[in-house]
Amino acid sequence: MTDLQPICALGQSAPHARRIGALLLSENTALGLASLAMRRGAEPPQIGLPLPGPGGWVDGADCAAFWTGPDQWMVEFPGRAAEDVATALTARAPGCSVSEQTDGFVAFEIEGDTFPLLALISRLVNIDLGRFPPGSATRTGFHHMSVFVIRRAEDRMAILGMRSAAASIWHGLTEAAERLEALT
Repeated sequence: MTDLQPICALGQSAPHARRIGALLLSENTALGLASLAMRRGAEPPQIGLPLPGPGGWVDGADCAAFWTGPDQWMVEFPGRAAEDVATALTARAPGCSVSEQTDGFVAFEIEGDTFPLLALISRLVNIDLGRFPPGSATRTGFHHMSVFVIRRAEDRMAILGMRSAAASIWHGLTEAAERLEALT
């Protein structure tokens, strides 16, 4: 009998990363995720950061959150994918519904100068980037899939999609980045 070994969403033992021109694309395998929903009549949860409204993403000391629907958020725990982040979030948000999401999603981080970063995103998703400053998040279509796009900073964005679509998302990202690089 062989020992089971963990693999990343793209099927390798180590996360993918690739520099294409001024852009760095990387698979973020360390991101823990949990969904949070307020129950009817519940007090707003105090999780250590103000929960954002529609279209918002907020970064805190040990977690970040983005709005996914009325009284619903996805909470990110950087560097904590191997932990039970749902239990940790439940302790902070008693009376709320919490479910583990880490293994259901893949996160790809995109870093680079603002112009190529925005040029890449504009080729991939239908977002008005003039109204998508740092601290923004939305759900949108990406090729034939639904993804979350987060503007983490002026020079950093993330795309979160279903783990089962990881290879398709990575292919779309790298193909668009290569085409963009060929134009420069």
